Amino acid sequence: MAMIFQIKKYQKAVPYGVYDIADNKGWVNVGISSDTAEFAVESIRQWWLKMGIKRYPDSNKLLIFADAGGSNGYRSRLWKKEVQKLSNKENLEITVCHFPPGTSKWNKIEHRLFSFISINWRGKPLLSYEVIINLISSTKTKTGLSVKARLDKKTYKKGIEVTLRNGKNKFTKTFFSRRMELYDKTQL
Repeated sequence: MAMIFQIKKYQKAVPYGVYDIADNKGWVNVGISSDTAEFAVESIRQWWLKMGIKRYPDSNKLLIFADAGGSNGYRSRLWKKEVQKLSNKENLEITVCHFPPGTSKWNKIEHRLFSFISINWRGKPLLSYEVIINLISSTKTKTGLSVKARLDKKTYKKGIEVTLRNGKNKFTKTFFSRRMELYDKTQL
Protein backbone atom coordinates (compact mmCIF):
# COMPACT_ATOMS: atom_id res chain seq x y z
CA MET A 1 0.00 0.00 0.00
CA ALA A 2 1.33 3.44 -0.84
CA MET A 3 0.36 7.01 0.04
CA ILE A 4 2.08 10.09 -1.30
CA PHE A 5 3.22 12.93 0.96
CA GLN A 6 4.58 16.27 -0.17
CA ILE A 7 7.69 17.16 1.87
CA LYS A 8 8.95 20.34 0.29
CA LYS A 9 7.79 22.17 -2.77
CA TYR A 10 9.49 19.74 -5.16
CA GLN A 11 9.90 16.64 -3.00
CA LYS A 12 7.52 13.86 -2.15
CA ALA A 13 7.65 10.68 -0.11
CA VAL A 14 5.90 7.51 -1.26
CA PRO A 15 5.77 4.86 1.49
CA TYR A 16 5.04 1.31 0.30
CA GLY A 17 4.53 -1.20 3.07
CA VAL A 18 4.89 -4.93 3.54
CA TYR A 19 3.34 -6.49 6.63
CA ASP A 20 4.29 -9.99 7.79
CA ILE A 21 1.12 -11.29 9.46
CA ALA A 22 2.85 -14.29 11.08
CA ASP A 23 5.72 -12.28 12.58
CA ASN A 24 3.90 -8.97 13.29
CA LYS A 25 6.69 -7.07 11.57
CA GLY A 26 6.44 -4.27 9.07
CA TRP A 27 8.68 -3.04 6.29
CA VAL A 28 8.25 0.33 4.61
CA ASN A 29 10.18 1.33 1.53
CA VAL A 30 9.93 5.12 1.16
CA GLY A 31 10.27 6.20 -2.44
CA ILE A 32 11.11 9.67 -3.71
CA SER A 33 9.38 9.59 -7.10
CA SER A 34 6.20 7.70 -8.00
CA ASP A 35 4.03 4.85 -6.83
CA THR A 36 4.58 2.48 -9.76
CA ALA A 37 4.40 -1.28 -10.20
CA GLU A 38 8.18 -1.38 -10.48
CA PHE A 39 8.48 0.50 -7.16
CA ALA A 40 5.92 -1.80 -5.49
CA VAL A 41 7.80 -4.95 -6.49
CA GLU A 42 11.15 -3.41 -5.55
CA SER A 43 9.64 -2.74 -2.11
CA ILE A 44 8.65 -6.40 -1.79
CA ARG A 45 12.10 -7.46 -3.01
CA GLN A 46 13.79 -5.25 -0.41
CA TRP A 47 11.58 -6.72 2.31
CA TRP A 48 12.52 -10.22 1.15
CA LEU A 49 16.25 -9.44 1.13
CA LYS A 50 16.32 -7.49 4.43
CA MET A 51 13.71 -9.35 6.50
CA GLY A 52 11.87 -12.16 4.74
CA ILE A 53 14.77 -14.44 3.86
CA LYS A 54 16.15 -14.11 7.39
CA ARG A 55 12.80 -14.98 8.97
CA TYR A 56 11.98 -17.75 6.48
CA PRO A 57 15.37 -19.09 5.28
CA ASP A 58 14.02 -22.42 4.02
CA SER A 59 11.04 -20.97 2.17
CA ASN A 60 10.76 -21.09 -1.59
CA LYS A 61 7.19 -19.76 -1.69
CA LEU A 62 5.73 -16.32 -1.04
CA LEU A 63 2.05 -15.40 -0.65
CA ILE A 64 1.14 -11.76 -1.30
CA PHE A 65 -2.22 -10.17 -0.48
CA ALA A 66 -2.66 -6.93 -2.39
CA ASP A 67 -5.31 -4.29 -2.99
CA ALA A 68 -7.13 -4.48 -6.31
CA GLY A 69 -5.90 -1.16 -7.67
CA GLY A 70 -2.96 1.17 -7.79
CA SER A 71 0.60 0.10 -8.41
CA ASN A 72 -0.12 -3.52 -7.49
CA GLY A 73 -3.51 -3.80 -9.18
CA TYR A 74 -4.75 -7.08 -10.57
CA ARG A 75 -5.01 -5.66 -14.11
CA SER A 76 -1.53 -4.18 -14.29
CA ARG A 77 0.65 -6.06 -16.77
CA LEU A 78 3.72 -4.24 -15.47
CA TRP A 79 2.97 -5.47 -11.93
CA LYS A 80 2.70 -9.03 -13.21
CA LYS A 81 5.87 -8.72 -15.26
CA GLU A 82 7.84 -7.29 -12.31
CA VAL A 83 6.53 -9.95 -9.91
CA GLN A 84 7.62 -12.61 -12.40
CA LYS A 85 11.09 -11.04 -12.57
CA LEU A 86 11.25 -11.15 -8.76
CA SER A 87 10.14 -14.77 -8.80
CA ASN A 88 12.82 -15.69 -11.32
CA LYS A 89 15.61 -13.72 -9.63
CA GLU A 90 14.95 -14.94 -6.09
CA ASN A 91 13.82 -18.43 -7.15
CA LEU A 92 10.50 -18.04 -5.34
CA GLU A 93 7.10 -19.43 -6.22
CA ILE A 94 4.91 -16.37 -5.72
CA THR A 95 1.14 -16.38 -5.35
CA VAL A 96 -0.66 -13.04 -5.48
CA CYS A 97 -4.23 -12.68 -4.16
CA HIS A 98 -6.02 -9.39 -4.69
CA PHE A 99 -8.72 -8.08 -2.40
CA PRO A 100 -11.95 -7.27 -4.24
CA PRO A 101 -12.38 -3.57 -5.15
CA GLY A 102 -13.58 -1.46 -2.23
CA THR A 103 -12.46 -3.93 0.44
CA SER A 104 -8.99 -2.66 1.28
CA LYS A 105 -10.30 -2.16 4.81
CA TRP A 106 -9.96 -5.94 5.19
CA ASN A 107 -6.27 -5.81 4.38
CA LYS A 108 -4.30 -6.40 7.59
CA ILE A 109 -1.66 -3.87 6.53
CA GLU A 110 -4.20 -1.08 7.07
CA HIS A 111 -5.08 -2.03 10.65
CA ARG A 112 -1.86 -3.58 11.89
CA LEU A 113 0.80 -1.42 10.25
CA PHE A 114 -0.21 1.87 8.67
CA SER A 115 -2.70 2.81 11.39
CA PHE A 116 0.10 2.63 13.99
CA ILE A 117 2.52 4.53 11.75
CA SER A 118 -0.14 7.24 11.41
CA ILE A 119 -0.61 7.37 15.19
CA ASN A 120 3.16 7.53 15.71
CA TRP A 121 3.68 10.53 13.43
CA ARG A 122 0.41 12.28 14.28
CA GLY A 123 1.00 16.00 14.78
CA LYS A 124 4.63 15.84 13.70
CA PRO A 125 5.67 17.78 10.61
CA LEU A 126 7.11 15.52 7.92
CA LEU A 127 9.85 17.93 6.90
CA SER A 128 12.48 15.58 5.53
CA TYR A 129 13.07 12.01 4.42
CA GLU A 130 15.14 11.46 7.56
CA VAL A 131 12.20 12.47 9.78
CA ILE A 132 9.84 10.16 7.87
CA ILE A 133 12.21 7.17 8.03
CA ASN A 134 12.86 7.74 11.76
CA LEU A 135 9.16 8.07 12.61
CA ILE A 136 8.25 4.95 10.64
CA SER A 137 11.15 2.97 12.13
CA SER A 138 10.25 3.97 15.67
CA THR A 139 6.70 2.62 15.36
CA LYS A 140 6.09 -0.11 17.94
CA THR A 141 3.05 -1.52 19.75
CA LYS A 142 2.37 -3.38 22.98
CA THR A 143 1.47 -6.44 20.90
CA GLY A 144 4.99 -6.58 19.47
CA LEU A 145 4.75 -4.76 16.15
CA SER A 146 8.07 -3.37 15.01
CA VAL A 147 8.79 -1.64 11.73
CA LYS A 148 11.88 -1.15 9.61
CA ALA A 149 12.10 1.49 6.91
CA ARG A 150 14.50 2.54 4.18
CA LEU A 151 14.73 5.38 1.71
CA ASP A 152 14.60 4.26 -1.93
CA LYS A 153 16.39 6.97 -3.93
CA LYS A 154 15.69 5.46 -7.34
CA THR A 155 13.47 7.44 -9.71
CA TYR A 156 10.69 5.24 -11.05
CA LYS A 157 9.27 6.20 -14.40
CA LYS A 158 5.50 6.55 -14.64
CA GLY A 159 3.47 5.42 -17.60
CA ILE A 160 5.46 2.32 -18.60
CA GLU A 161 3.14 0.15 -20.60
CA VAL A 162 3.54 -3.55 -21.18
CA THR A 163 1.79 -4.56 -24.36
CA LEU A 164 0.77 -8.09 -25.12
CA ARG A 165 3.69 -8.31 -27.54
CA ASN A 166 6.43 -7.25 -25.11
CA GLY A 167 4.62 -8.61 -22.05
CA LYS A 168 4.23 -12.14 -23.33
CA ASN A 169 5.72 -13.80 -20.28
CA LYS A 170 5.32 -17.35 -19.19
CA PHE A 171 4.38 -16.97 -15.56
CA THR A 172 6.16 -20.14 -14.58
CA LYS A 173 6.48 -19.70 -10.83
CA THR A 174 3.95 -16.94 -10.26
CA PHE A 175 0.23 -17.41 -9.78
CA PHE A 176 -2.23 -14.55 -10.00
CA SER A 177 -5.81 -14.76 -8.89
CA ARG A 178 -7.95 -12.20 -10.67
CA ARG A 179 -9.62 -11.36 -7.39
CA MET A 180 -10.18 -13.25 -4.19
CA GLU A 181 -13.73 -14.37 -3.69
CA LEU A 182 -15.63 -12.73 -0.88
CA TYR A 183 -14.68 -14.51 2.29
CA ASP A 184 -14.96 -14.34 6.03
CA LYS A 185 -12.36 -11.72 6.99
CA THR A 186 -11.66 -13.46 10.30
CA GLN A 187 -9.94 -16.25 8.37
CA LEU A 188 -7.02 -14.00 7.38
